[in-house]
Amino acid sequence: MVRADALTIAGGIPGERLMENAGYAVADVICARFSQGTRAVVLCGAGNNGGDGFVIARVLKQRGFIVRVALALPEGMTVRDLKGDAAGAERAWRGETLPATPDLFDGAMVIVDALYGAGLSRDVTGRDAELIAAVNAARRRGVLVYAVDLPSGIDGRTGEVRGTAIVADETVTFFRRKPGHLLLPGRTHCGRMRLAQIGIAPDVLTEIAPMTAANGPALWADCWPEAAVDSHKYSRGAALVASGPLASCGAARLAAEATLRAGAGIVTVATPPDAVATVAAWRAALVVKPAADMAELATLLGEPRLRAAVLGPGLGLGDDVWQAIRAALEGDMALVLDADAITQASRRPEEAFALIKRRQAGLVFTPHEGEFQRLFPDIGGSKLDRTRAAAARSGAIVLLKGPDTVIAHPDGRAVINENGTAALATAGSGDVLAGIIGGLLAAGRPAFEATALAAWMHGEAGRIAGLGSLADEIASALRGVLAAGCPEFKAPMGEETGEDKVVATD
Repeated sequence: MVRADALTIAGGIPGERLMENAGYAVADVICARFSQGTRAVVLCGAGNNGGDGFVIARVLKQRGFIVRVALALPEGMTVRDLKGDAAGAERAWRGETLPATPDLFDGAMVIVDALYGAGLSRDVTGRDAELIAAVNAARRRGVLVYAVDLPSGIDGRTGEVRGTAIVADETVTFFRRKPGHLLLPGRTHCGRMRLAQIGIAPDVLTEIAPMTAANGPALWADCWPEAAVDSHKYSRGAALVASGPLASCGAARLAAEATLRAGAGIVTVATPPDAVATVAAWRAALVVKPAADMAELATLLGEPRLRAAVLGPGLGLGDDVWQAIRAALEGDMALVLDADAITQASRRPEEAFALIKRRQAGLVFTPHEGEFQRLFPDIGGSKLDRTRAAAARSGAIVLLKGPDTVIAHPDGRAVINENGTAALATAGSGDVLAGIIGGLLAAGRPAFEATALAAWMHGEAGRIAGLGSLADEIASALRGVLAAGCPEFKAPMGEETGEDKVVATD
């Protein structure tokens, strides 16, 4: 974002104008809800975020609000030490400015958080932590809090709380959202998200070349699962899902149904003989083949018409299981390695990663946090950084599950999914996700785009199924996702991110 500002200013739009536009955008949002006479306190810091705050204060006062600025400066700094555009914004403010103290928020109906922006990279302590606590206490009393760019205390790169952080009712950010708006816990601090266009042209992204995106149709619209009228089951793609024995075959059944619904034309479930009848009774559309041991499973994985296989859900943790997984890794089909297959790979990561890097077809790991730690025990950092590092090390597409699922490609591209719901927090939901990915891979979709689309479809299926749904009902809800069709992608003005759009006015 710093680079986007710099390129815009170099292109002839002064930073003062960008700051004015940002301030007007936030003021417009507040004025759409509150009227003249509303008491507002604008909490300003020493940087450009504080400069935005001074603009907001000036505009609100011009529109009839009763406004005062609570200015929080580092120890030893005075208002005369403000620099650049922030200093100009402070000079243009003709209202009340007081040193920021917790009691200044008493009696306010609105608080504007312009203390820190998205660039915070240290923990908040001391007086600023006390101010944040006072803002949050006021919010609990019913005061509405509007954050400028990002709630103060949230790291814009990681979404982490740096010591303490404001919880906002609404957040207005500029040009494009930041990772901290999407990653937890930052997302839960933002409230309603709004995106303001303040004069930065989208073509600056060509030079910046960002590698992180919010998951949405811009990434995968061309991969939407549609079949030609003259297609047949094999042209749509054949997939195999490997099952464990009777006691654990439910996971593979869920994955197989999702694989079939998401795009595969024919799905075979390879299962030990004791589970054949149970799996066959699950869905008549599934082909069921017995595999008495891992050697027989490896033989079934050699079927030349297979385009994709899903390995891991309920498959088992015995040492012999690696025999079948290794055969699949040496084959030509695209693979999803989930659950037990991830644990198997974690026991021999160097061998697994070497086999993956020799493959031509795509491979996707789908770990939850515990499985990720087993497979990549020494990789730390933010969720975004960890997923990227894991993809680079393994040579696989890595999907790290959670309410803020992150998907990363070995080349550094990453997307953050944001449409997951609490309905997905149920046993078997991850098996459904693995199956959706498998179905899209069987239909011939590229692995990275297929994985991103699958995460979005999974979230939508959870939304349609609703709270209280079981995993098989989430799989069935894929019908509703597909019936609704691919959501429209609107490229201009940042609308691809799905948040409310604000255009600054003056």
